[in-house]
Amino acid sequence: MIQLSQSAALAALDLRVKEELETLEVPLRAWVPEHRDAHGAPLTDVVVVGGGLSGLAIAFGLKRQGVARVTVIDAAEKGREGPWVTSARMRTLRSPKTLTGPDLGVPSLTYRAWHEAVHGIESWRMLDKIDRVDWMDYLCWFRQAAGIEVTNGTRLVRIEPQPGYLSLVLATPEGETRLGSRKVVLATGIEGAGGHNIPAGIELPRERWNHSGECFDAAAMKGKSVGVVGAAASSFDLAVAALEAGATSVTILARSAEMPRTEILDWSNYPGFLNHFADLDDARRYRFTRRMFEFRTPPTMEMYSRALSFANCRLVLGAGSVKARLQGDTVLLSTAAGEFAVDHLLLGTGYAVDLARRPELNGIVDSIATWADRFTPPEDEADADLLGYPYLGPAFEFTEKAPGTAPYLRDIHVFNNGAVPSLGPVCNGITGLKSGVPKLVLGIARGLFVADADWHFGSLDRYDKVHFSPPDLPL
Repeated sequence: MIQLSQSAALAALDLRVKEELETLEVPLRAWVPEHRDAHGAPLTDVVVVGGGLSGLAIAFGLKRQGVARVTVIDAAEKGREGPWVTSARMRTLRSPKTLTGPDLGVPSLTYRAWHEAVHGIESWRMLDKIDRVDWMDYLCWFRQAAGIEVTNGTRLVRIEPQPGYLSLVLATPEGETRLGSRKVVLATGIEGAGGHNIPAGIELPRERWNHSGECFDAAAMKGKSVGVVGAAASSFDLAVAALEAGATSVTILARSAEMPRTEILDWSNYPGFLNHFADLDDARRYRFTRRMFEFRTPPTMEMYSRALSFANCRLVLGAGSVKARLQGDTVLLSTAAGEFAVDHLLLGTGYAVDLARRPELNGIVDSIATWADRFTPPEDEADADLLGYPYLGPAFEFTEKAPGTAPYLRDIHVFNNGAVPSLGPVCNGITGLKSGVPKLVLGIARGLFVADADWHFGSLDRYDKVHFSPPDLPL
């Protein structure tokens, strides 16, 4: 069989994408009427904040629904959106290679189609997990193939409600600017509803610790003894990075007496749950979420084995809460399993949801309803962290803490970690994307249509296009 060159194979795939999209009638006819702000400038229909995995999928979904005035922005430079080649340190994705991502059911836009074009069919057959750098390269190709434009180097500073639209203050390389939009989607990733979770007991100068969500040079760990807090996936990624950089020792401190063993996303990956979790009543959604949050993501066997293959790596179970303080020039770690002295601390402690930590929501956060405002759990199931999540509507939209006081919140849609209790795990990774994005896109399209229903009726009332014009009939 003749093997195409990589460039020829990609060109053939691009042509296949074009043909499949035409077959699926993409893009549909643009149907949203133009709106203007108070100064007469045209409004964008939707601004998607975040040009990573979720943002690209949402923009593609809107394109397929004929919503044409869509702007995608991302603070990172092109090719560095999301964590894949920045803060991520695992070698491969943890999801099965067969999971579909932003393609939304278009076969030629799947990772598999790209991988076979770039690396060959046999490479796909032999592949176990997707390399994270390959995944980033795929997303860059997807962006081009799907015809999605992303404005990089642009960060959302804040959202200022105006009559009939949202004024977005943006930071760009040229300075601050404003963009008016009817709707905003916060596709801002795993920390987009809060930030890094830093345990209260970490009382160290900032230069003596790093969090797994940060970009930092692992080479700085060379020659140092390193403590790692946590035993989930990101902790072992950190440990391996430090060990391979030449750390003299790495001590992994696990809170629990047992390692996490179960990947909850594997259980959740079925249409009934992903598509219909949001249809449950509040009590069931709360209970499902609370149970899901009790699971911790285990490391991959590759990274676990790699870390412990180093003679200078130690895993300590049952450490409980870790307290860290500086004693002289040494970082002293106090745990239930004893005290440990290290030079530097790495935190694999995950992310906290706290809308007050999001600068873009400054000025409106006090109007946003949380689960605590809408639901009172049984006393033995109270969870302050879970109750702090935003209580979202069916289209991932913020809701009002006091009904009628902030109607603009219905036009701010949350497609990040903060949406899980309200909509399910359909917005915080690859697994649920195929369920979450269509639900969000249809909700946005519904909102745009209903808001313009009178305009659409006027269009219907004036419609007079001739489709039948017979010749004159004899008298």
